[in-house]
Amino acid sequence: MTIRPAIPADAPALGALGAQLIRVHHTFDQQRFFAPPPDAEDGYGWFLTSQLNDEDVTVLVAEQDGTIVGYVYAGVEPHSWKELRETCGFVHDLIVAPEARGHGFGELLLEAAIAWLEGKGMPRVMLWTAEPNEAAQRLFARRGFRRTMVEMTREI
Repeated sequence: MTIRPAIPADAPALGALGAQLIRVHHTFDQQRFFAPPPDAEDGYGWFLTSQLNDEDVTVLVAEQDGTIVGYVYAGVEPHSWKELRETCGFVHDLIVAPEARGHGFGELLLEAAIAWLEGKGMPRVMLWTAEPNEAAQRLFARRGFRRTMVEMTREI
């Protein structure tokens, strides 16, 4: 099991995992999360690899026997009056392929992202998780995250 920085050649694997992320979130709440477009794999792969040269972003992959089984996408977010918070680290995506879950990849990816953000001088790390995603919430709680905000949505 290896955790390493993503490279442009990882785009297809990143795209496949990112498309899974889109699909599961859309399943959680079809009004809140957009429907997966037909080119979700290509689009997400392009998006994540477009972030690789940003010095305030990291995309790390978990690899087992030469196969990418998960990734984490995290970055530095600037001070925000709108969100009433100081500059912080933010974990945007964390996903492990269903067949690789339960082997510690998620925790390793999360800890690697936190270490990277700590190296950037971040005083804290934040993230969002979908309300129905109880498995992710248990992982985050085990790793020391606490609830601080609740997103609420109303359709108009």
